[in-house]
Amino acid sequence: MKEQLKFVIVGHVDHGKSTLIGRLLFDTNSLSPDKMEEIKKQSQNLGREDQFAFILDHLQEERDQGITIDTTQIFFDTEQRDYVIIDAPGHTEFVKNMITGASQADAAVLIVSGKEGLQEQTKRHAYILAMLGIKQVIVVINIWTDQKEELKEIFESVSKETSDFLSVLNIQPTFTMPIIATKGDNIANKSESFTWYEGVTLLEGLNSFKARESLENKPLYFSVQDVYRIEEKRIAVGRVESGVLKKEQEITVFPTKENTVVNTIEKFNQSVEKSYPGESIGITAKDPLFIERGNVICEKGFIPELTIEFRASLFWMNKTPFMIDQPITLKCATQEILVNIDVKKKIDSSTLEVIYEDDQILHHLEVAEVVIRCKKPIVITKFIEIQEMGRFVLVKNENIVAGGICI
Repeated sequence: MKEQLKFVIVGHVDHGKSTLIGRLLFDTNSLSPDKMEEIKKQSQNLGREDQFAFILDHLQEERDQGITIDTTQIFFDTEQRDYVIIDAPGHTEFVKNMITGASQADAAVLIVSGKEGLQEQTKRHAYILAMLGIKQVIVVINIWTDQKEELKEIFESVSKETSDFLSVLNIQPTFTMPIIATKGDNIANKSESFTWYEGVTLLEGLNSFKARESLENKPLYFSVQDVYRIEEKRIAVGRVESGVLKKEQEITVFPTKENTVVNTIEKFNQSVEKSYPGESIGITAKDPLFIERGNVICEKGFIPELTIEFRASLFWMNKTPFMIDQPITLKCATQEILVNIDVKKKIDSSTLEVIYEDDQILHHLEVAEVVIRCKKPIVITKFIEIQEMGRFVLVKNENIVAGGICI
């Protein structure tokens, strides 16, 4: 089985993200003839030339408006490894989707238009990459075919502007390269348009990146989603977030700290010996413990972070401002806990300006460094250690209003 790398493509709307991905899939022979025929037919209906962006912008609403709304995952492979592309939407209204996609990535491609340079949303996406700790970054400067200026000058000007901004975020791109997304220049194949560029193609750059360490090698975290009683069995169902869960394994249930042994592992109405990260399963215990939704199960002897207070980076995504003295619900894995928030510093995510306000209100698209105080203990890790147990959302009136990571 080949190694897998997940990477997210981010940037301002209309800077060519979906077109870039479409070309990448086309140039790696990852499209079926039927898919190409669908693209051509849809393009003719809209009176345009073949649009590679349609490969991912599969919703009719997206095709009509020419924007990417949802976060899409698509797979392709090279001789070196398997890839998962996460296409993140560029519009401000869909920042929530972008954060969700980027938090799953091992690497990132930041696309910047050679015409427009850095835009507000480019900067905001870059900040999110920094907040999530993504270090493997490729910057691609997308040159448009109707640009008549000296291509080298365009590339050098925009790449310097981008580099200067990223340096403030402590992001040092591994590669910065010129591309022409519509023509496929420098994506999977070397470009004849950039004779002065001697660096790698996008695909070569991606092939050089390292995949995230396997979650199987991390400590066991099993989040309990619910508990069912089937005949004589009391089955705790949930997801293995990290580690490997084994039959006959000694485990501890948190926050109660009760110990037991895994009696059976139930998967698709069958008993299995082991379960791996990402699998949704059920387990039965040898002892009659009271296990409930929100419990986190770990291997006996391993003590997770169980706390009522932690520091976090928070991204407020709701258009309604939030008064921090109001309790709000935090969800981490299956845990749901009322919390209070103490804002230490607020940042404008597009200008990086530090904002200090006496009223301590969180506004739309503001980023804050906060201390979160929980009404009861929560199991949470630093995001850089185990992402699945280090990210959370805040919920108000059943709507997700903010996303954050434990730092």
